[in-house]
Amino acid sequence: VSRCQIDLSTLSKEQTHKLEVPLEEGEGYLVLLVTLTASAAVTISDLSINSLEDQKEREEILKRYSPMMMFHNISDVGFLQVKVIRAEALMAADVTGKDSFSKSDPFCVVELNNDRLLTHTVYRNLNPEWNKIFTFNIKDIHSVLEVTVYDEDRDRSADFLGKVAIPLLSIQNGEQKAYVLKNKQLTGPTKGVIYLEIDVIFNAVKASIRTLMPKEQKYIEEEDRLSKQLLLRNFVRMKHCIMALVTAVCYISSCFDWDSPPRTLAAFLLFLFVVWNFELYMIPLALLLLLAWNYFLIVSGKDNRQHDTVVEDMLEDEEEEDDRDDKDGEKKGFMNRLYAIQEVCVTVQNILDEIASFGERIKNTFNWTVPFLSWLAIVALSVFTIILYFIPLRYIVLVWGINKFTKKIRNPYAIDNNELLDFLSRVPSDVQVMQYHELKQDLTHSPSKRKKNNPA
Repeated sequence: VSRCQIDLSTLSKEQTHKLEVPLEEGEGYLVLLVTLTASAAVTISDLSINSLEDQKEREEILKRYSPMMMFHNISDVGFLQVKVIRAEALMAADVTGKDSFSKSDPFCVVELNNDRLLTHTVYRNLNPEWNKIFTFNIKDIHSVLEVTVYDEDRDRSADFLGKVAIPLLSIQNGEQKAYVLKNKQLTGPTKGVIYLEIDVIFNAVKASIRTLMPKEQKYIEEEDRLSKQLLLRNFVRMKHCIMALVTAVCYISSCFDWDSPPRTLAAFLLFLFVVWNFELYMIPLALLLLLAWNYFLIVSGKDNRQHDTVVEDMLEDEEEEDDRDDKDGEKKGFMNRLYAIQEVCVTVQNILDEIASFGERIKNTFNWTVPFLSWLAIVALSVFTIILYFIPLRYIVLVWGINKFTKKIRNPYAIDNNELLDFLSRVPSDVQVMQYHELKQDLTHSPSKRKKNNPA
C-alpha cells in the first residue's frame, strides 16, 4: 500500500490541474485531475429535480448571467443543464444463452471539457431509460458537450456503444431531441439513438472576453494513434490550403500578364486607387467588408456552400481503413514492431493536421460557420478600423509596447497569450464541422415508429 500528499493551497481555484504525484512508499506516480471550486453547479440528480423548472432558482440563474453581471467572475460564463432521458435500439454487446439472447448493460457518460459525470447502469436492456439531469458550469461557450454510451462489463473495460458531440452554441434550449449515435471517431453512424434535452444560459460579454483567452486544455483524451488514412487525409487538407494560396497568387500574376485585358485594366485602376488613397484602417475594413459580403450571400440564399466532399470521402475511407488496420494488426502486429517510426509518423500526422486546421479556421471565420464568432470578428474589426482611423499609429504602438513591458509587473502570474490565435482556436476546422454535424434519424428503423406501424 502506498500513499501521497497534495498541498491544495498551492493550486489555483476554478481550474483543472493535472498532477503526477510520486508515491511515498513504493515506486510509481499517481496521476490526478484536481479542481478547486466553490460552485455547486456540477451536479447529477433525478428528472423530478429540475433547477430551471423552479421559478425562483431559474430567476437566480438568469440574474447571475444577466448583462448587469458582465464583469463579475469572468471565468463563470454560463450554466448548462443536460437531461439524459433514454436511448433506443442500442447495439447488443453481449450474446448469452442457448437462444443467443442479445443484450447490453448500458450506462451514459456526460463530459464537458474536464468535467465528467456518469449515469447508473440499466442491466439487460437495449432501450434503457436513465431520466437523469446533469448541470455544469460553463467556462467557455465554445466547448463541446460529449455524451457517450458504454456497455458495462465486470470482467474487462466497458465496451463502446455510441457517442455524440454537441457544440454548446448549436443547442436549442428546452427541446427534446433524438441524436443518432456515432462511432468513436464521430465520422459515421452506429446503432441506436439517445434522447437529450439541453438548456444553455450564458453571458455573451463574458463569453466574448473568454474567447480571447487561452483555451482550457482537455486532459481526458485518447492518445494519438497512427492511421495511414488519417495521415493521407491531413495531407490532402493541407494540400487544399496550399492550393488555395497558389490559385490566388496565379490569379494575381495573370493580371500582370494581360491574359484578360478587361480584368487587368480593372485591377490596374484598382491598384492606382488603393495605393493613392491607402490608409492603415483600410486593412481591417477590407476584412470587415468580406465578412459582410459572405453574410449577404447566406441571407439572400445565394451561398450554395457545402461541406468539403473530399473531407467527407476521406472520413468514410478512414473508417473503413481503420477496420482493415485493426484486422491486419491482429494478424501481423506490424505496428507494434515499429514504435520509433510510428512516433515520427504520428508527429508528422499532427503537424499536418495543425497546418490544415489553421487555414480551415480562417476560412470558416469568414464563412460564418459559427455566427457568434463571426459577429465577434465584425465587432473587433469595426473597433480596429475606428481606432486606426482616428488615432495615429505611433500612439497605438506605444500603448501596445507599454502594456507588453509592464504586464509581468502588473500581474506576475499572467499567462502570455496571443488573442488572435486564441480566437482562431475556437473556430472549428472542416473535420470538426463534420464531426459535430447532426445525423438525421432513420425513422423506418426507430422502435417507436415500428410500434405505430404495428400496433398488434
